[in-house]
Amino acid sequence: MNLKNIAIILSLAGLLAACGSGGNETAVPKAQPAEATFADIGNHIVHFSAQSTDLLPKEVAVAYDIIRSKNRAMLNVSIIEKGSHNAASGVVTVKTVNLTGQLKNVVMLKREEQDAIYYIGVTPVANRETLIFDISVQPEGEQEASQVRFKRQFYSD
Repeated sequence: MNLKNIAIILSLAGLLAACGSGGNETAVPKAQPAEATFADIGNHIVHFSAQSTDLLPKEVAVAYDIIRSKNRAMLNVSIIEKGSHNAASGVVTVKTVNLTGQLKNVVMLKREEQDAIYYIGVTPVANRETLIFDISVQPEGEQEASQVRFKRQFYSD
């Protein structure tokens, strides 16, 4: 058999393998509808997101002293005044658990930069782990805290 025939056979074998023949397939998760990334809490809007820290640009990670890793999740929360659209200060705390109820430690730190105020927390995360974030937000000047809940699944492989 010549080199050209071997190359063709290997190419066809690769194409067949990519088509998913066989029983050792890894299930590809179905796409989920996008969840909300903000909540209206009266006089304010709370914006929130969670992502793996490896997605942060290197200069941002260095500036905020965050370790970039697929195995670390970062929660980012900001409070915006409705009328003025200005960033607002407040008290932001979070309780985070995975689907088995294991508590994940997330300490929120306030970061101010020009006209923006962010509350950022980081926690370890495993591949395919889903975290449920229960966020308590009490904007400065408000009498009561508001609760926001969302969940996010992380992939590290």
